[in-house]
Parts: sequence; structure tokens; C-alpha cells
Amino acid sequence: MNHFHGLRHKVRALVSIGISAFIFASGGLASAPAHVNAQTQSVTLFGSLSNFDVMNDLQQETHGFEIELDGINSPFLYTFSGNRYGSATTVPFAGGVYLRWTSKWDPATQTWTASTPIATNFTPTAGHQCTMWAVGYATSGCEHFGVGLPYYTNPTNVIYRWLIADPANPGSLIANGTPVSIPAPVWSVPPPAPNQAPVVVAEVQPPPPPQPQLQFGEAKWVKVYKTEQNREVGLDELVADNPVVPQDAAQAEVTWKLLQHNPHSPNSGVLRNQGGVNAGSRAVVRRYEYYKFTGTYDPIDHKAICADGTCSAPADTEVGGFIGAQNAAANIGVPSVTVVKAGNGTVTDTTGKINCGGACSLLTALNAVITLNANPGGGVFAGWSGACNGTQTSCSVTVTDSMNVTATFKSQFTLSIGRGGQGTVVGTPGGNAGTQINCGNSCSAKFTDGTAVTLTATPAAGLHFVNWTGACSGTAPTCTVTIAKDTQVQANFAK
Repeated sequence: MNHFHGLRHKVRALVSIGISAFIFASGGLASAPAHVNAQTQSVTLFGSLSNFDVMNDLQQETHGFEIELDGINSPFLYTFSGNRYGSATTVPFAGGVYLRWTSKWDPATQTWTASTPIATNFTPTAGHQCTMWAVGYATSGCEHFGVGLPYYTNPTNVIYRWLIADPANPGSLIANGTPVSIPAPVWSVPPPAPNQAPVVVAEVQPPPPPQPQLQFGEAKWVKVYKTEQNREVGLDELVADNPVVPQDAAQAEVTWKLLQHNPHSPNSGVLRNQGGVNAGSRAVVRRYEYYKFTGTYDPIDHKAICADGTCSAPADTEVGGFIGAQNAAANIGVPSVTVVKAGNGTVTDTTGKINCGGACSLLTALNAVITLNANPGGGVFAGWSGACNGTQTSCSVTVTDSMNVTATFKSQFTLSIGRGGQGTVVGTPGGNAGTQINCGNSCSAKFTDGTAVTLTATPAAGLHFVNWTGACSGTAPTCTVTIAKDTQVQANFAK
């Protein structure tokens, strides 16, 4: 059994995002949970996904990887397994869970059976080239890990660490002391202004320096690209070679931004991207590209000094090599119930806010339970479809997204039978509530719109059936009529 020992370096959590990142072992991952009150907002964030490529730049072989998820106790995790370590093991601890991809130890040879070599070519990864089926994977020094959490389950902290051999305990692994990361976006949805479209915000916090007295942190240049999708985006789509990820110049949201922690004004270095969500959008996708700052630092406090004086745009000599990229998506939804009626009737709910005919939509809190009641009036309730089903007039909906419900009502019409001469007419099926057409007992009955009624005419003794008139015709004693309105039929008999 492997034993793990590691730092509890605190970082803020990735919440409601999907990430595919090219990551180096430098700095701490910074992001935070989005607190969404669906009572006051028309958009909320769903789910938590992370998916990334990571290069081993530790100058030694590694034998596993660890993701620490603080504040999570759900066992319903799924992990990426297309790497040399296979599936992750979930290890609960008092404040959350570890996900660990680990090599096996061979006691006979006193060696690890799987190792990630030292990366020698720090170039941007494309797609899934760090997976076990990629060309050159065995010597790349690159791995691909991923984790998906259940919807609405958000960690309070996320930490990435390489696992290395414990020199004091052969066969045991310890977490490397420096967490692996590049800055990641923090997603949130502030309460919208009255009559304004909701805004989805993404913030990137620059990592602080290791000893944050009055020193500025390491500077990085960042570009941001943005697009929206009219559907939710999947974790496996957030890779550099997928068209869902924005990379065209026309999709540039921020051309250049210098990201550097400022100890005197921590918020001044934050990269904040926000904008109203287009109608029908279900995902906001951003790509963050990071590049080294190769300009001048102040020798006293390590503040970046840029040629333009404002660090708004880099000079050619101030942009270094590509560091990495985060491909991030916020899948968004509108917790609501919308009722569509087919036919005449009304639908109400127990809050009194849905009364359809009039008000047919309701914004709700996430996971609220709304009970709908169908009243057919003088017609018949034919059933629910969408988020409700069945033919009971009452249905309860747990609101986990934009929920659509259709209530179908059908009208009732009267079929009246006249007789010319002596005889009887029987209808099959019977009318409403079992009412039977049997002239001469009852010569009319109500039927639901669309019902096909077969009528059979039988003459009295000594007479014969002549013909039908009205909605039926012909001389055969049997006629089928489909009810779409109040309908009259006459059966004629003679000697």
C-alpha cells in the first residue's frame, strides 16, 4: 500500500466549469465557488468539470498524480483513465476527497511499474496528445487527467500535485510540495439589473509570490477568446483542436493583459471578463492563453516595467514563450417551469404564480418542487408530456434546469342520433363515463374530440334499414363517424 504525505496549500475551487489545460508545475490554482441565488437570477451555473494536460517539469520521474477536492463528500465521481496509471482511486478525508492516479510498486525488483519521464519539449499540447494512444506519448513527459463531479456539487478548494517517490520509504509516494497549475477562471452570475440580460462573469486571479511581503508576483501575459453555444458543452470538447473552443482573431475578447499579483491592491491585477448572455445560449466558452513576461522587473519590489508605461500591450521583447492554456466553459441554465397548453383547459400551481391561460412561466429556485394541477373545465384532460407524464391531473416537477411541460386537453362534443321509422341504433364505444348510445333509450352522448364511433342500425320487426343521413351516408347498416364537433346522424327505416 502506498502512503501519501503532502502540503495542504489552500486554493479556491473550480466551480461550474469545464477545463482543458496545458499546465506547468508553477504557482497555485486560484478559483472560487459561484454562489447563485436562483430566486433573484434568471441564470445559474451547472456542474463542475476539469480536464487538462500536465507536463512533468520537476526534473525527476513522477509515479502518479493527485487532485485534492475540498468540501466534496459525494462518491459519484468519474475520472479520465486513458493514461499510464489507469483509473483514479477515490480516497476520502475529513474535509473532502483525493483522486489519485498511482503506479504499482514491484517489491521483487524494488521499482515502480509506471513512470512519467521528465518533459523535454515544452510546446502547446493539441487535443489529447498526452493520452496513452497518442504518438510519442511514452517519452513525452506529459499526462492527461480529468474529473467530473455531479451537477450542483462544487468543491471549495482544488489542488493539483505530482506524486513522487518517498526517498525515506521505498514503495511509498508523497505529494510534491509545489502545486501544479496556471491561473484558472472563477465563474459567477451576479444578480441582474432590472430588465437587463443576465451576465456571466469569469475572473482570473494572479498567483501571489511564494513570500508575499511587499513583493509583486511573477508576471504573465494572457489573451482571452470567447464564444457562446446554444447547447451545453461537454468535457471532452474542451480541447484545442475542437471547433467549440474559440481561437480565431474575431473571437478575441482581450488582446493582451498583464497578469501580476499586486500586494498593495490585490484586485488590480484581476482579469475580469463579463458580458450579457445572448438569448438561447446554454454555454459560455473561453480560452485563456498564457505567455511568459520577458521584460524588466523593478529590482526593489519585482513590479513589471513595460515599454509602453502602462503594460497595456507588450513590446516584441516583452513576450516570451507560450506557457499554457485553459479552455473553460460555464454551462448555464434557467431554473424555471414553462407550461404549454394544447387544447382548452387551465393549469395552475400551488404557489399561485402559474395560471395558464395567463401566466404560463415561473422562475424558481434550483431544485424547487413545483406541483401543477390541470383543470379540463368542460373538456377532458388527455395527459402530460415533457417534464411531467401520465394522465393524473396533478404532477410535481423538481426544477433542475429550464423545465418544459405540455398539458393536453381535448374538447367534448355531442353526437345526436335521429331515427326515421322504427328501429334501434347502438354506438361503440360508449360515450363519456360509459354513456351508451342505444336508441331508443338514449339517442345522444358526449365524446372526446377525435373519437371514432361505430354506429349499427337494427330495424324493428317487419322493417328494413334504408340509409343514413347527416354525418353518415350509405345503405350499409354500419357507419363509423369521427367526432370533431357536435354531430348529427339519422338512421332511416321502412317497410
